[in-house]
Order: sequence, then structure tokens, then C-alpha cells
Amino acid sequence: MSTPIALLSVYDKANLLELATGLHGAGVRLLGSGGTAKKIREAGIPIEDVSDITKAPEMLGGRVKTLHPAVHGGILARSIPSDDADLKAQDISPISIVVCNLYPFTDTIAKPGCSLDDAVEEIDIGGVTLLRAAAKNHERVSVLSDPADYNEFFAAWKQGGGNVGQAIRSKLALKAFEMTAKYDNAISGYFREQYASADLPTEKLAGPVQRMALRYGANPHQKPAQAFVTEGELPFKALCGSPGYINLLDALNSWGLVKELSEALNLPAAASFKHVSPAGAAVGLELNDVEKKVYGVDDLKESLTPLACAYARARGADRMSSFGDFIALSAPCDIATARIISREVSDGIIAPGYSPEAFDILAKKKGGKYCVLQINPAYRPSDIETRQVYGVSLQQRRNDAKIDASVFSNIVTKNKELNNEAITDLIVATLALKYTQSNSVAYAYRGATIGIGAGQQSRIHCTRLAGTKADLWWLRHHPRVLALPFKKGVKRAEKANAIDLFVAAEPLEGSERAQWEALFEVPPTPLTDAERADHLRQLDGVACASDAFFPFPDNVHRARRSGVRYLAAPGGSVMDAECVKVADEHGLVFAHTALRLFHH
Repeated sequence: MSTPIALLSVYDKANLLELATGLHGAGVRLLGSGGTAKKIREAGIPIEDVSDITKAPEMLGGRVKTLHPAVHGGILARSIPSDDADLKAQDISPISIVVCNLYPFTDTIAKPGCSLDDAVEEIDIGGVTLLRAAAKNHERVSVLSDPADYNEFFAAWKQGGGNVGQAIRSKLALKAFEMTAKYDNAISGYFREQYASADLPTEKLAGPVQRMALRYGANPHQKPAQAFVTEGELPFKALCGSPGYINLLDALNSWGLVKELSEALNLPAAASFKHVSPAGAAVGLELNDVEKKVYGVDDLKESLTPLACAYARARGADRMSSFGDFIALSAPCDIATARIISREVSDGIIAPGYSPEAFDILAKKKGGKYCVLQINPAYRPSDIETRQVYGVSLQQRRNDAKIDASVFSNIVTKNKELNNEAITDLIVATLALKYTQSNSVAYAYRGATIGIGAGQQSRIHCTRLAGTKADLWWLRHHPRVLALPFKKGVKRAEKANAIDLFVAAEPLEGSERAQWEALFEVPPTPLTDAERADHLRQLDGVACASDAFFPFPDNVHRARRSGVRYLAAPGGSVMDAECVKVADEHGLVFAHTALRLFHH
């Protein structure tokens, strides 16, 4: 049996001499490159230079040391007759152990003033090649990429008489592959910043933009922050302003929602997003005169396009939650839609395009800092998505469940009359839930969500929250609300807040009441309980969807009190029969979807 050979070539020399001493004492022949061999030799431990077997000196200032068939043939050779014959023909000895770690690329680029040349010189070529070759052939070769593993390895080597066992070789190989993957990610990330970042001048861009630097993450102290892709081109670009981290969470989620809504219903769609959930979502059904007044677009000079109607509905679903929203449009923004947006307090917009007139309007918002993003409508995300939580990576198939009329075909109630308008509303509600933080329940009416209960741990609290929002939305249609005598000059946001306080019957006292009353020519008297009840009874034909099953029939009772006539939720609860029984008592249409839509 030939003498085992270990090749040592390390930047981090921690624990190196202890390992070299042990291996030499165990009869292992040592080969080393450059400074590694020098350090071991100076410690009085016999070691040969790599050049002794390659018959070639180090060259190019140390860039080429171990890249040679005598090295990699010895590492990659398998224990099979044909490989043995090749080694013998070339007079190459097999290498059993590779000890290698890499130049400190990440440390170098983190230093202030690091130049491109500095970074390039710290890209390890030979070391990565050694690690990958040894890890690939881990059936025979042990690869040590971390000084922390030296003691365990050597103890196993001694105990096994030169054979550490396949389990240890496999573990070490995985670690080496992970090290090279992390190293390559750092390098590609650096060059993405140097050659493919959105903030670079055109002459410095080497290709498509793959990265956008962000001011900070979810909070101002979370720096640095960026958005990037590792393949192709970043699917959006900023035409005006600069998006933040949360802006992009809202923009990309909302774009997915409106894209699906438009494809499902063949209508333009819009969404108003806040903190990664929709405050409202809608398709472009024409507004009647009352709706125009409720949504504050009755005085718009431009004719309302279907897209403008979609955004008016989405924004008007829950005006309090939509304050400072991020907007998504499924179609290029037209001038009518831009006019509506120009009146509202909003953080930004994402759309597949903008007419020149619409862009001019939007670019003037927030003193020219309004965030205007253009998305590539042909972009399709990967089937597999990955996120990291507390340092742990989680991976799943992207939620590509298709929502269309067929989802609601399993009607489990006696009443099975599901008309086209109801199907549209169920699709709107269900797709909104697909992009809403769970647990969630959504109510929809006339092509728009009118109440979303998002992010509650209890299903009934979702149903109550969404129902209360739907009730307030409907009370905004009350003739007395539409005729509230606001003073001239009261801003839209102030009106929205005042109306919300009025329809919610919030108790106001002292300075808060005085401030509220000061908005009106004559302070209005509250709606009576009878007025409220009579108006709320007029709301009917609402659709309600849930992202998971209803665990108790109280959800059905509560939904009906807000005008719900159509229900959609997956089955699976032990109380399914009770929920269906209550739906039958109310004469509802209830579809079991067999599709859970949790979103986090």
C-alpha cells in the first residue's frame, strides 16, 4: 500500500502546525504550496513543495500554484482500474487528504477604500478548484476546509488506521461545497454591484441591471439593504423616486395580485397595498353616480376609464387603511387614473407602463420624489422561492394556484344559484386573500373588496374585522354621509378621517370633538341606531372568502350580518356540517374550494 499523501494550501493557518505534526507522525507524506509549506518547514516538519511533483514553479505572482494535472489527477482519481492505469502512465500519485481554505475576499471588500484591483487579487482560483475537486471525489478523498475540523478528522484518522470513514468524508465534502458556494455568492454579489447596479452611470453598466441599492431595510437602522436577481434582469426599474424595502414588498406582492386579477377576469385591475397586504383590490367595472361620489371622483374632469374605475374602487374600499398606500395597476397608467392618484397621499406605484401625460402628473408628486416603478409584464418568477428567517433558509414552491370559476364549483349548500357577478366577486375576494397576511377573510361586492380582515390569529376576528370594514364602507353610501356639509378647503385625507369617525359612531369629546366639528359648515347630528340599521339591511349580495376553513359557524352568522350571500372557503373543519347548516338557514350559497391560501 502506497504512502498516503496530504496536500496543504491554506490562507488561514490556525491549527495548521498541530495538524501537520500529527499527519507526519502518522506516516503521511506532506505536500504544500507557497506560504503554507514555508510555515510548516520553518517549524521543523518535513514537507515537499507542490512544484516537486508538478515540475513547474509557482508563476504569475502566485496566481498559479496547484493548477496542474499532477495535483488534480491525484485528487480526482477514483479507485478503479482505468484511473489507476492513467495515474501509473503519467507517474502521478493519488492524494488522499486536501487541506485548503480561501483568500479572505469578503474581508477585503469590506475594507474602506478597497479598489477593484484589490478585490480581484483576493479571488481564490486554485483553492476553490482544490476544494471542489476533493469534495467531488469524497468517496476516497478527505477535504478539510475549516481549521475547526482538524482535531476531529485526525482523531478519526488515527482510530481508523488511515480511514476516517465515509460519513466524515461526506460531511467534510458538504462543508467544502457550502464554503465555495458562499464564496462564489460573495464574488458575484460584489461584481453585481460593480457592473450591474441601477445606480451606475450607463457607461459603467456591463449588461442588464440586476441590482438596486435601497436606503435601508424595514427600518432605518437596518443597513445595508438591496434588491437583486442572480439571473437575467431586475424585472422593474424606477422611473422616478427610489423605492424602499417595504415599498418593494408592497409593489411586488401587489403586482402579482393585479396581474392575476386581470388574467382571471379579463378586466383591468388595481390594488392599494399597505404593509404587505391589500387595503383594497378591484377590477374595472363602471362606477355609478353614487359610487363616484363615495369614492370622490365625481368631479374628475377626465372621463373615467376602466383602469381609473378599478383604482377608485380599490382606494375607496378602506380609505383609512389606504392612506400612504403603494399602488399596483395591471395595465399602463392613463391620465384619468393618474389624476385620481395625484389627489391622494400615496408612497408609490407599480405598473407595466405610463402614458406620457400620466407620467408627467405622477412625477410631480412629493416634490418629484414620488416612487414610480415600471414592471416587465412578461417577467415570471422562479417556481421555487426562498426566504431566510433568523438565519435559517426556508424554501417552497411558489403559490401558483390558479383562481378561476372552477374553484367554486363544489357548492355544498341547498342554494346553488351562483351568478356571474357573484363569481367575479368571489374571484376578487379569493385572489386578494392569496396576497394577504394570514389569517384572512375578505368581503367583495361589485368587483371590489369592501372589507379585509388580515393577519389575525383568530378566524372569527378576521370575519368580524372584515365585516366591520364592509359595514363602514356601506354606511359611507348613506345619503346623509354623501351630503355632509364640509367647509371649503378641507383636504381629502381630513374628509376621509371625519367620515370614518362619523359612520363608526366614535365617541368624541373635548378638543377632539371641537377639531372634528370645525371641519363642517354645520356640525352634523349622528346617524340614529334606526338609520344605521335600516341602511345596513339594504346591503345584500356580498361575497365572502376565507383563506382557510371556518372552524365554527359563528363566522357564517357574522358574515351574513354584513350582507353576505355567497361564501367560499376550503373544507376540512370538524364543524363543516354545522357551518353548512347555518349557511342553509340563511339561504346562502357556500362553495368548498379545497384550496387553502395561507400567506406569510
